[in-house]
Amino acid sequence: MVTLSSPSPSLSCVENVTCKSSHVSRVLISGTDNINHGESSEAKILRDVHISERLLEDFTELARENTEKDLETCGTLAAFLERGIFYVTTLIIPKQESTSNSCQAMNEVEVFSIQNERELYPVGWIHTHPSQGCFMSSVDLHTHYSYQVMVPEAFAIVVAPTDSSNYGIFKLTDPGGMEVLRGCSETGFHPHKEPEDGNPVYEHCSNVYKNSNLRFEIFDLR
Repeated sequence: MVTLSSPSPSLSCVENVTCKSSHVSRVLISGTDNINHGESSEAKILRDVHISERLLEDFTELARENTEKDLETCGTLAAFLERGIFYVTTLIIPKQESTSNSCQAMNEVEVFSIQNERELYPVGWIHTHPSQGCFMSSVDLHTHYSYQVMVPEAFAIVVAPTDSSNYGIFKLTDPGGMEVLRGCSETGFHPHKEPEDGNPVYEHCSNVYKNSNLRFEIFDLR
């Protein structure tokens, strides 16, 4: 469970990046037993997102101390948009309070400031499940809704060291999952009804790619 405030809107960035096709590959996710899959909702055209797998590895390492104490860790992912592609170049780990199944970000003005100074889009977030499987809890879904309602390509990364899949990259189905979350006013852990279109509430992303040429920076504000 992660509680983050709604991301701040920001402008596109004009930074250049080298992106050779031989160094870009689709992020493949294994271990999909945690959620049911209907027909993908990604018939809607979504812009591609590039992220460095090294960023995931570095976040996992920065979260290790918490993970060993069975405490969650969370961070925000920011990107610039160039020629119709989002490039994730910034990971911001805010001050936070954590338990084994929750992570409350603190003083998020610092996060918004970094995004705005660099004119970055808040395209997603990342958090650990130190002793649970790789899935999105009901609270996670509400957190993610605040991202995806602003940026349709927004995604959530769950890092689960004890799960065979290690990590998953998820989004709410659209329109099904988005409609369910839009109409839900409950808080805390609670069940969600199935979308009327027959799809699951959330699914794995298919528009996120690993880019080994992509440089990034990390701000650990803890």
